[in-house]
Amino acid sequence: MDFRGLDCDSALNLYTILMITFRTVDQWERRREREGAADDDKASLLFETKEAQWRGAYKLFACTIFAEGGGGGGGWVNMVVMWSEVCFGVFWILTQSVRWTILYYSPFKHILSRRYDEEKLPGVDIFVCTADPTLEPPSMVMNTVLSAMSYNYPSSKLSVYVSDDGGSELTFYALLRASLFSKHWIPFCKRFNVQTRSPQAYFSSHHSGTMHQNDQQWSYIKKLYEDMKSEIESIVEKGRIPYSVRNQHRGFSEWNDNTTKQNHQPIVQVIIDGRDTNAIDDDGFQLPTLVYIAREKRSNFPHHFKAGAVNALIRVSSEISNGPIILNLDCDMYPNSADTIQEALCFFMDETRGHQIAYVLFPQRFNNITKNDLYSNAYLVSHKIEFAGFCGNGGSLYGGTGCFHRRESLSGMHFKDYYKPKWDTKPKIEDKRTTNELIEASKALVSCTYEEGTQWGKEIGLVYGIPVEDIVTGLVITCKGWKSIYYNPLERNAFMGVAPTTFDVLLVQHKRWGQGLSQIFFSKYCPFIYGHNKLSFGLQMAYSIYMLWAPLSLPTLCYLILLPIFTFRGIPLFPQITSPWIIPYLYAFLANYAYSFLEALSCGNTAKAWWSTQRMTLFRRTTSYLFGFIDTIFLNLNLFQTKFDVTDKALSQDSLDCYEREVLYFGSSSLMFIIMATLALLNLFGAIWGIKRLLVDSSWSHLGLQIVLCVLIVVLNKPIYEALFIRTDRGSLPLEVLFKSAALASLGCILASLIC
Repeated sequence: MDFRGLDCDSALNLYTILMITFRTVDQWERRREREGAADDDKASLLFETKEAQWRGAYKLFACTIFAEGGGGGGGWVNMVVMWSEVCFGVFWILTQSVRWTILYYSPFKHILSRRYDEEKLPGVDIFVCTADPTLEPPSMVMNTVLSAMSYNYPSSKLSVYVSDDGGSELTFYALLRASLFSKHWIPFCKRFNVQTRSPQAYFSSHHSGTMHQNDQQWSYIKKLYEDMKSEIESIVEKGRIPYSVRNQHRGFSEWNDNTTKQNHQPIVQVIIDGRDTNAIDDDGFQLPTLVYIAREKRSNFPHHFKAGAVNALIRVSSEISNGPIILNLDCDMYPNSADTIQEALCFFMDETRGHQIAYVLFPQRFNNITKNDLYSNAYLVSHKIEFAGFCGNGGSLYGGTGCFHRRESLSGMHFKDYYKPKWDTKPKIEDKRTTNELIEASKALVSCTYEEGTQWGKEIGLVYGIPVEDIVTGLVITCKGWKSIYYNPLERNAFMGVAPTTFDVLLVQHKRWGQGLSQIFFSKYCPFIYGHNKLSFGLQMAYSIYMLWAPLSLPTLCYLILLPIFTFRGIPLFPQITSPWIIPYLYAFLANYAYSFLEALSCGNTAKAWWSTQRMTLFRRTTSYLFGFIDTIFLNLNLFQTKFDVTDKALSQDSLDCYEREVLYFGSSSLMFIIMATLALLNLFGAIWGIKRLLVDSSWSHLGLQIVLCVLIVVLNKPIYEALFIRTDRGSLPLEVLFKSAALASLGCILASLIC
C-alpha cells in the first residue's frame, strides 16, 4: 500500500486505526487463550459454583427496609411492644445473611465416570436409623433400606447398616425379608434403569403398561413385593415372631422374654456378608453388605438418642466395611435417584477443592405435600434460597438426613491445608476374620461402657446433649476448618420422605427442633462464641436465624395478647393514620410481606401455600417454639433432662382424609391447642370491639392500623374458628378446648379492663 500521497493528519488517523486494530486483535487472541485455559480448568473440575442473579437489586431493597425500619419517632405507649419490635427487627437483620450472597453448585457426573472406574471409587456406608416399630412401621423402614441397597453403584463398595434403637425383633424380621426380596429388586432396577428405587413409591406411581413387553416381569416383582409387605405387616400386627419363623435364622436367639426396648444386650447381625461369594442377586452379581445393629441399652446408662445410635454405627461400620464416605438417612427418607452417590462424589473427589469438603447436604423433599402445602412442610424457600445462602457465607447446615460425610470429619479430625484424602483406603471386606468374629468384635463397640472416658459425643462423632444433634455437629465440624456443600438437584429429587399429616405430630416435631436449636444458642456452642474467629460473621448470623426460632415466640406472644387488649381498651399502639410517622411502619410491613410473597412464588409455592406458611409460622411460634423455649430454660436450670420425642410416622385414615382435603386435623385437647384457641378468641374479641369503635366512635385515626392487624390475625385463625364452632368430624377441636379457651379469653378481657 502506498502512503506517500497522505497528508500528516490522514497518516496519523490511519496509524491510529491500525494501532487500534492490532491492539484489538491482540486482546482478542489473549482472551481466546484465557478462555481456552478456563475451559481446560473447567474440564478438570468435577463441580462448578455459580452466584444467584439479581442480588444487587435485592440488596438495594433490603437497605430501604433497614432505613425505613430505623426511622420513626414516638407512637409507642408500651415498652413491651417496643421491645417486641426491636426483637423482630434484629431477627430480620439476621435473615439477610442468607439472602445477601447465594451460591449454587453443579456436579459433573460425566467427568467423574470418565476419570474414575469402579475400582477407584471409594466405599460408601449408608446408615438407616429407626427407633420404634409402632411409630415407624417396619414396612416403611424396609423401603428405605431397599432403595439404599439399589443405588447405581458397585455393590462391592456399598454397605447398608440399620440401627434399631427399639431393639425389636419385628424390625429384624422385616430386614431379613427385605434381604431376600433385594435379590430380585436390585437387578430389576438396574436392568430397566428404574430411578424410583423404593418399591412402595415405584409401584404406587408406575403401572405395568409403562413396561410394555416386560409387563410379566413387572407383575412378578410387584407380587413378590406385596407378599413381602403383607407378611411383614401381618407379623407386626400380631406383635410376635412365630416359632416357625424363629427357627429359620439364628439371629432370633438374641431375643428372649427379658428383652425390652430400654433393656437389652448389644445385638449385631450381618444379614448379607459382602465377602460371601454366594451372596448374589438373580443376575449373578454381588449383593451389598447388610448389617442389623441394636446397641446395648441399660436403664442406668445414658444412650444419647439418635446421636448415640449414629456414633455406634460409625464404630461398627469402621470395623466391617470402613467406607471413606458415609450417608445417613432417616428411616422415612428413601433415596429417589439412582445416581445420587456419584453426584455427591463429584464434590468430595474434585482435585482442586474436594479435600476441603466434610459433608454434602441434599434437601429433604416429601412425596405427600398437598397442592397448597397445608402444614408448610415443603420449605421451598429454605431449600432454594436460605440453605444456598449458607454456602454464600462459607458453609452449609448439616440437616440430619440425606447428608454425605467424609469419615475423617466425623472421626474428630481437624482440617489442615496439607490434608489429602486417601481414597485408596482398603475396605475391611478383605478381613480374614469370620463373620462370627466380626460380629463379636462389633458388639464390643456398641456396649454401654465403650464410650466411657472417651471423646465420643464431644470431639468425635455426633455431639451429645442436644436434641438437634445434626445442627450442632455441623457447626462443630465447620469450626474445625472443614468446608461443606449444599446441593439442590434440579432434575430429580435425591431423597423423598413423608411429612407429618396431623397437626399435633407437626407441633411435637417443631417443639423438639425449637428446644434443640435454642439450647445450642444458649450453650457453649453459640455461633457467636464457639464460632468466634472460626466462622465468618455472616455464617454466625445464618446459624442464629434458626437458633432464635424459639426465643422469638415471646415477642410474637406479646403482640398477639397486647394488640387485642389495647384495641379492646381503645389505647393506640401505633401513630395515627394521618400522622407521617406511620409511613415507616407501613412501608416496612407491606414491603417485607410483598417481597416474602414474591419470593415464595419464585420458589414454586402457590399463593395459598404462602398464606399457609404465614399461618403455620404464627401457630408454631405461640405453641411449639414457646414450649421448646420454656424447656430450654428449665434445662439450663437443671430442672429436667433432655428427652427426644420420636415423630409418629403411622397414619390414620381420618387424618389422611382431612389432609387430602387440606383441612387442619386437631382431634385432641392438647394444651397447645388450648393456647392457640385462646389467642384466636382474644383477637376475635379485639377485632369485633375495634370495628364497633370504628363505626360508633369514629376512632379510626387512632386505632385504624391495629384494628386491621387484629382482623388479619382473625383471618389467619380461620381454621381454629371452624374447628371450634362449625366442624363435627374427628379432626375438630373438642368442646373441652372451646370452654377452656373461651374462659381464658374472657378472663383476659376482664383483666385488661382492670389493669388498663
